[in-house]
Amino acid sequence: MATVTASAPRLALPGVLRHRAAHKLLLLALAAAVLVPLADAHWSSGSWPGALTVDLSGPLGRANDWIIDNRDSHPLFLYFFGYISNAVVLSVRAVYLVLLAAGWAGVTAFGAVVAWRVAGVRLAVGTGVAFLVCGLLGMWVPTMQTLALMVVAVLTSVVVGALLGLAGGLSARADRALRPVLDTMQVLPAFAYLLPVVLVFGIGVPAAVLATVVYAAPPMARLTALGLRDADPEVLEAVESLGATGRQRLLTARLPLARKQLLLGLNQTIMMALSMAVIASVIGAGGLGDRVYQALASVDVGAALAAGIPIVLLAVVLDRVTAAAGEQTDEPTAPDPRRWLYALGATVVVAVAVRLAGALDWPSGWTLDIAEPVNRVVDWMTAHLYSGVPYLGGTADWAGHFTTWVLDPVRDGLQWLPWWSVLLIVAALAWVIGTWRTALTAVLAMAAIGVLGVWKPSLDTLSQVLAAVAVTLVLGFATGIAAARSDRFERALRPVLDVCQTMPQFVYLIPVVALFGVGRAPAVAAAVVYALPAVVRITTQGLRQVDPAALESARSLGATSTQQLRQIQLPLARPALLLAVNQGVVLVLAVVIIGGLVGGGALGYDAVFGLAQGDLATGLVAGAAIVCLGLMLDRVTQPTERRTRKGA
Repeated sequence: MATVTASAPRLALPGVLRHRAAHKLLLLALAAAVLVPLADAHWSSGSWPGALTVDLSGPLGRANDWIIDNRDSHPLFLYFFGYISNAVVLSVRAVYLVLLAAGWAGVTAFGAVVAWRVAGVRLAVGTGVAFLVCGLLGMWVPTMQTLALMVVAVLTSVVVGALLGLAGGLSARADRALRPVLDTMQVLPAFAYLLPVVLVFGIGVPAAVLATVVYAAPPMARLTALGLRDADPEVLEAVESLGATGRQRLLTARLPLARKQLLLGLNQTIMMALSMAVIASVIGAGGLGDRVYQALASVDVGAALAAGIPIVLLAVVLDRVTAAAGEQTDEPTAPDPRRWLYALGATVVVAVAVRLAGALDWPSGWTLDIAEPVNRVVDWMTAHLYSGVPYLGGTADWAGHFTTWVLDPVRDGLQWLPWWSVLLIVAALAWVIGTWRTALTAVLAMAAIGVLGVWKPSLDTLSQVLAAVAVTLVLGFATGIAAARSDRFERALRPVLDVCQTMPQFVYLIPVVALFGVGRAPAVAAAVVYALPAVVRITTQGLRQVDPAALESARSLGATSTQQLRQIQLPLARPALLLAVNQGVVLVLAVVIIGGLVGGGALGYDAVFGLAQGDLATGLVAGAAIVCLGLMLDRVTQPTERRTRKGA
């Protein structure tokens, strides 16, 4: 008995070590105890050691010079890239001429007819009003320029994405090979790959279209592959039993079964392409994006808003139409083609009548100048809200305080930490939430940033991302919880979230610049506004999908509403909440980089500077560092499937 009594305390003491997380942290601490002294002896502490950096400016500079020297003479440019450039120019010009030939009435009628046949009268009226508003704002011609470019870019993105999706959906090996490529295409900031595109194709429409394709094709590829892989096995087996060939199975079974995912991919591709409309204006896309960019450069908020509203309207209309098309895929009856012919015939009649009347162009007297009144409002806000609010200060004061009390301490703290301690923190977070492979990937991604020689700017960007994510999660979780607990509040919030999610990234900078000026705090504010809708939606959906039986059981035991939320809903919705965190991080990172245009500095500034100066080394190194930062943040915020199932 004495022996048993003596052994019992020894078994009870290390109870905390029975947790898997404690085991992982203990192993990591033992490894650190061996490796940290060796690293400190060879390279010392502090910032990333210069001995572990690789200077890529030489090879990238030589590549930059070779492209410039051979762009007009090398066969690769003359007979390959040159043909691609000419094809893009001719395609965009053809679509633009068709739109001009149809006239404002024909284009408006065609858009309304398509919306009517796909989604009903209500959306048809909304589509017609959206096109008319574009004309009333004096933006008809820029809108047609943007629409022509988007038509070509979206069609190309759909074709490229569908082909990649077919390869990934029909071959597991191809899917594994394509996955890191698609990840890089989506995480790499636009400013990073605009530079090599401009070097190859020059400033103009071809570079803008191809950059948009790189950005917008991955969603189509991913959703096409997903739809093909998730096709009903019983249907495929039945088709195969009838002796169908592989091509027949694809055309008669797989593609029809994946139709909903294909239309969702089209929807996401359109949204991604429109979000590039303003960014592509930096390299000569023209249209609405160019108007927004030029207005932002001169801090003309009124002109920027006048051009930004049509972009938002186009995004909302196209989003609704394609989403409605996806929702109608399960209808048992096919639409009557004669109705389509009648509707299109009426559109042609309208276009011809307007052409005969000589009223193809939008009437100059039917325009409304909102730039001047908007700028007056901005001036009033600057005078009264920017710094003149009694007792509360103003938006400029708030931005300054946020920078002084939050951004500066977080940045200085991260840059003060020894480089090896940052890697240890990343390893600990990634390993606790995932597996050792997750931790290794995150550590290698963070170490690659140091090897590229941009350790301090990356930590500066990381500080902005962490601050923006913290604000986004606080506001997003609070709003999502309120929306999940109140149907009325959710219905009132839905149109606001819809507009925010369909609004291109650059447009967020317009009110931010008006309220906060330029600096790191405005970049964080724009990132919060951009990422907040996704966090709110995912949180609301996760809480609403909690098993009603569990809530009913808690109510029967007398649990209050707060206790149900804290003890039932939040624990059961943990996977959705973690997904909200992950999506918040990814979306914040995307806009914090664009914030380099409004004084965000760090990696965003390097990417913009590299594009503006044609400096391939600076731009690509900053872009690669952003990809590594995004990969690291993804790994430390998103559990692996195995870990999520255990946690659930």
